[in-house]
Amino acid sequence: MVLSLSIPASNVALPPKERDLRLDFFRGLALWLIFLNHIPSNFVGWFTPRNFGFSDAAEMFVFISGYTAAFVYGRVMIERGFTVAGARILKRVWQIYVAFIFLFMIYLAQISWVAARFENPLYIEEMNLLHFLQRPEIVIVEALLLRFLPANVDVLPLYVVLMAFFPLMLWMLLRAPNVTLALSFVFYLAARHFGWNLPGYPDDKSWFFSPFAWQFLFVIGAWCGIGCVHQIDRFLRSKLFMILGGAYLAFAAVFTLATNLSAALGLTYEWPDWLLIFPLDKTGLDPLRLIHFLILTAIVVRFVSADARFLRSDWARPLIICGEHSLEIFCLGVFLSFTAHILMIEVSSRIPFQIAVSLGGIFVMIAVAGIMTWYKKLQSRAPKKLAT
Repeated sequence: MVLSLSIPASNVALPPKERDLRLDFFRGLALWLIFLNHIPSNFVGWFTPRNFGFSDAAEMFVFISGYTAAFVYGRVMIERGFTVAGARILKRVWQIYVAFIFLFMIYLAQISWVAARFENPLYIEEMNLLHFLQRPEIVIVEALLLRFLPANVDVLPLYVVLMAFFPLMLWMLLRAPNVTLALSFVFYLAARHFGWNLPGYPDDKSWFFSPFAWQFLFVIGAWCGIGCVHQIDRFLRSKLFMILGGAYLAFAAVFTLATNLSAALGLTYEWPDWLLIFPLDKTGLDPLRLIHFLILTAIVVRFVSADARFLRSDWARPLIICGEHSLEIFCLGVFLSFTAHILMIEVSSRIPFQIAVSLGGIFVMIAVAGIMTWYKKLQSRAPKKLAT
């Protein structure tokens, strides 16, 4: 018996082919927030969402990545089959993997040079590169195997693994979307219960993001990307959801802000036992984080339509072009966050300087994304000019 890989088109309702600017806008926003949050002791970081709720930019990035992957490759799989779509997905996996290796080598060179230049080996230890200096011949191999991960690069290996399994995941979603989502949820529960994660190097370490847990958010994004969210649209637009969801977001904001401010000011306050929920498990995607993000996303989508006027405004354009080149801008943001960290230590840690460094990094990200957009347009015009 031959297994059929054809996709019954009636099982899904893919969104229109037009690019949804909300995806690029919020993915660009996630990249800016990741950059700001990767700068230790950054004053500007206090105004990012992680201080006003349980979730942060990581959930935003993974969800949008799943949504975009299903939106792009789902149509290819329906129209051209599993083999063609799978090949394109695996090509993207290779691009992400190469980007990780490139990021690792340049990041390694940057940190090593800074540590030598300022005669401060603590930079190497802080960025989890001490083992490289001790056993470089082993660490390079471990990095190629995605086991040795310097600080702040954890999203890329997670993305590699999620996309590597996405051809099968997408095929299942297109044939039985709700069953696939349910299986993903069961897998998520099992991963949290048994503590499943991928091993890291050295042997006492594991991945910062467990792919076994975070796959659920990726699948949720993909499930929405193939148009299945309409099944619960009535509930998401109900008054009951808005009241309960709004109350949960308000509680998360007040509780998180109060906890963080107490810690920053050195205050001690004994919360009731039933409120001892911090620190939330980010590695295993704590349910409180997941619920917070999904509620926040549903409310944002309700009030920000795909044809919202501000998405085509000049001030939204910088975020959108950063989101269009998410892989490159993420890698750039890692370099910039460490550079900002060094400047704040070696030059000045005053708040005005922290603000200047943070805004300067965002400006560089916008400038590079703008150049890449310009070059992409230039390439698209080249064959027409050549033909004439």
